[in-house]
Amino acid sequence: MSEQPAPADHARQQLEPAAADAARAYAARTRESADRLAAVLEDIAANGLPSAEDCTPWEELREAQLARLAAQRPAVA
Repeated sequence: MSEQPAPADHARQQLEPAAADAARAYAARTRESADRLAAVLEDIAANGLPSAEDCTPWEELREAQLARLAAQRPAVA
């Protein structure tokens, strides 16, 4: 995003401190995820794709993620 201030004729509404903190935290998490992805892509570009034997099948990853999501959500009767 641009670091330039908004034009004077368009007043900006300030966020509540808690909302501003939440936005900053979200930005930090997003930036961290993007940095991890960039590191993986740079490794692939430098060293090539890993062998299939060194990878986790997507089905296992999917099932693990679904189990994590189910554990976070209370059961509905």
